[in-house]
Amino acid sequence: MKLSRIVLRLLPLALCGGLMLGSGTYLYLSPQLPSVEILRDIKLQTPMRVYTREGELIGQFGEQKRNPLPYSRIPPQFVQALLAAEDDGFFSHAGIDVMGLMRAVSELVLTGKKGSGGSTLTMQVARNYFLTLERTFTRKFKEILLSLEIERTLNKEEIFELYFNRIFLGHRAYGFEAAAQVYYGSNIGELNLAQLAMLA
Repeated sequence: MKLSRIVLRLLPLALCGGLMLGSGTYLYLSPQLPSVEILRDIKLQTPMRVYTREGELIGQFGEQKRNPLPYSRIPPQFVQALLAAEDDGFFSHAGIDVMGLMRAVSELVLTGKKGSGGSTLTMQVARNYFLTLERTFTRKFKEILLSLEIERTLNKEEIFELYFNRIFLGHRAYGFEAAAQVYYGSNIGELNLAQLAMLA
């Protein structure tokens, strides 16, 4: 009983301290952040393609294999598969998954090691387009702030499209359309459910 009273008295102090820490972090980091408006006009690197007279692709040249697709051409089953694997609350959260972040913090406190990062698709877009892969608290705070700004600037379909077309999936394949061609020799729209799930 006595312990619960102590916890109840300390809780407002902890919340106030957390709020002050969050505000200070925002004020310190926000001037250093890039404008997310550039995501509207991003040009992704695509390889040079050589075709036959009949329109058959015979070769691609470049460091990155990429074939960007608009959201409207991404199969709905793949959208569902990817969200089930990566971020099932994508269409309902505001860029961050508070429970996922709390889980990551509790893992860090309990084990002393950084485990899962609690990242949403929006946070991964922020990291892939603006930040490095270094695992620091500063980068994670920047990722959170950029994610909130991305959600204010773009709609969910635009954010999903940015993620879909940018992520590296091995064998020089950037984006899921390129990965479908590398691993299955087909466009993503031609894959069956099991193949879509495997890519996701």
